[in-house]
Parts: sequence; structure tokens; C-alpha cells
Amino acid sequence: MGQKILIVEDERELADILGAYLEVEGFTPIVAKDGKEGLSAFYENKPDLMLLDIMLPKVDGIKVCKEVRESSDIPVIMISAKSGEMDKVIALGIGADDYVTKPFSPLELIARVKAQLRRYEKSMDNSGMNREEISTGKLSLNKAAYTADVDGQSLTLTTKEFEILFFFARNPNQVFSKEQIYEGVCDDNSVTVYINRIREKLNKFNLDYIKTVWGAGYKFSAG
Repeated sequence: MGQKILIVEDERELADILGAYLEVEGFTPIVAKDGKEGLSAFYENKPDLMLLDIMLPKVDGIKVCKEVRESSDIPVIMISAKSGEMDKVIALGIGADDYVTKPFSPLELIARVKAQLRRYEKSMDNSGMNREEISTGKLSLNKAAYTADVDGQSLTLTTKEFEILFFFARNPNQVFSKEQIYEGVCDDNSVTVYINRIREKLNKFNLDYIKTVWGAGYKFSAG
């Protein structure tokens, strides 16, 4: 049995087409026709990745993604008929890893699925550098377990958020451009979105560790 891909899509024909393509590639597709059914399938099947439509009956995709992120860091690729930049920002802001606009090529989506799974598996690899632990200021990071805490209180981060914060904490007081972060950690073009999300979570603990260096980029300082 291949890796499980949960398709939460109310357009049955599209869901069937995606399922067929995924099966050809060796994956095991699981289809849910609305948000409520999608959440049940998520908890019951523990998928490796989720393809999630935004406009869903019963529970919309944004709410589904938010609930998934409370307990899991699996890759989530949002699917939407909306192509606006703000819709993409909102989707990434609540924890999605990628955003695809309809209509799209099934082959392109399969390529994105494979890319997200590779990144996720790489990030969860517990060898070598992933055993590093960093304590700086009130922040503690454990890359083996992908956990973070502030003075003993858990700081909930997605995989990409953790990797960016770990990257910064390992290189304190160094200024990195968005391009350098993109190349070294993020592997996509949404660096600003992820940094803003990390800042919001740190701000809940009154921590202002990620500084903007105007015209240059960002740096981490816990001092």
C-alpha cells in the first residue's frame, strides 16, 4: 500500500480523476466529499498528505486546515477556483504548504504532491543535523523531535515554520535576504508569509526575536 493521500473535494469528477492519477503513481487515494467528512477521514486514516478544496459544503477548507494544523504537520495543498493573491496569503497563513488554482493539470498537481512529500520526509529525518538542540533567550528548539518551547510552554509550529526559526536561531545576528532563506530553507516563494506567522506566534509570548533589516532582509536576535 502506497502513501495515503486524502482528497477533500466536492466535485466528484475531479476527485475521481485525481484519485486515478494518484493510484497510477502508487499512492492510495482517500476521497471525502465535504469538510466534515474530510475531517473524519483525516482522523481515521492518518494520511500522509491532504489535497483540500477551499469551497466545501458543511465545513469549508480554511476551517478544515486550521483544525488539521492543531494536531498534524502533514503537507496540505489547498485547491481553489480563486486566483487572487490575498486568497493564497490567507491559505498559507493558516498553515497550507501549497496553493493550486483551478483549472490545473493533474500531472502538475501530482508533481507538487511528490515534492511536498519529499520535503516533509527530509524535514522529519532524524539523522545528523536534525539531532541538534538550540536554547537561546527564552526559546528552546529540538530538531530531532521538531518541538519548540518558550520557558517550558509549548510553541506550536508547522514544519516549515520550525525550519525557518531553527535556521535563524542557529545563525544569530546574521542578516539573511528573502532569497537566501528561500534557497536555504523554504524552497518556495512565500518566505514573508511564514516569517509573519512565526512572529505572530512569538508575539504571544512577548518575544520579538526576528528583526527586519530594511533593504537587506531579516535577522534573529534573542538578546
